[in-house]
Amino acid sequence: MSDLHALLERFRRGPEVVAAATTGAAGPVLDYRPAPEKWSIRQILWHLADSEIAGAMRFRQVIAEDEPTLQAYDQDAWARNLGYERRKFSPALELFRRLRLENHALLSSLPPEAFSRTGRHTETGVVTLLDLLR
Repeated sequence: MSDLHALLERFRRGPEVVAAATTGAAGPVLDYRPAPEKWSIRQILWHLADSEIAGAMRFRQVIAEDEPTLQAYDQDAWARNLGYERRKFSPALELFRRLRLENHALLSSLPPEAFSRTGRHTETGVVTLLDLLR
């Protein structure tokens, strides 16, 4: 198995790992925050779903455009202003799963050389498609 194939497989399995880790979690367990500045399980899962949305856009920009600008976002502002702590848990997991499945299908369809395509992230600078996958 090539390194790229192994990386894509690990990427594909992400939602399965999260689902297994959160099986049986409910009520106060989902909302427990180990410290005031830390996120709860519910908030983390919504962050994963929204990060997958952002990742989907970034993947597509790098694949389709030449040297696109990849906009950073304020994850804490998203958590706060999108109400992660008030939103239902199961839709976040399903959204994460569906988006990841589609992102995996797209990335798996590309030739290996596509993973060297680049974009310019507004905070971290030049990144390759492979960097985004990692």
